Amino acid sequence: MSERTDALARRLEQGAEALIDLASGLTESEWNIRIPRDGRKIGVVVHHVAFMYPLEIQLAQVMAKGEPVVGITSATIDDINAKHAKDQDGVTKAEALEAVRRNSAAAATAIRALSDQELDQAAPLSLNADAPLTTQFMLEDHAVRHSYHHAAKIRAALQGTVLRKVG
Repeated sequence: MSERTDALARRLEQGAEALIDLASGLTESEWNIRIPRDGRKIGVVVHHVAFMYPLEIQLAQVMAKGEPVVGITSATIDDINAKHAKDQDGVTKAEALEAVRRNSAAAATAIRALSDQELDQAAPLSLNADAPLTTQFMLEDHAVRHSYHHAAKIRAALQGTVLRKVG
């Protein structure tokens, strides 16, 4: 483990913990609010973050070997997300929070196992128009950022609900 990999892993862990803290305090009604312009329930999105960690780490590990990531596009991700949303429509808070804990811990462990050389390795990433991106970029843009991104959307959805109730 290097200082860089540990720092990346800590940022992922901090984001996951913040998502867990936010989601833990939700009521059943809030858990089932649909996120505007996304359409998925908050609970489904919390579980989605956990669900995606293994795939995001797998893609980063491919890149760390200098191999291109092929066949993964925005459409592929949309299909994965739609299937996940359908399959997990009734996910419970306990199930989702446990999945975030388990999968974020595994993701952090995998990040810490990388070397600085692997972080700096660039390879074409089909999700980003085959641009040759570094493993570190892939991790930061996907696995590390994911919980922060969705926590912000969840907070906005909750705020919108409060504003609609008051106004």
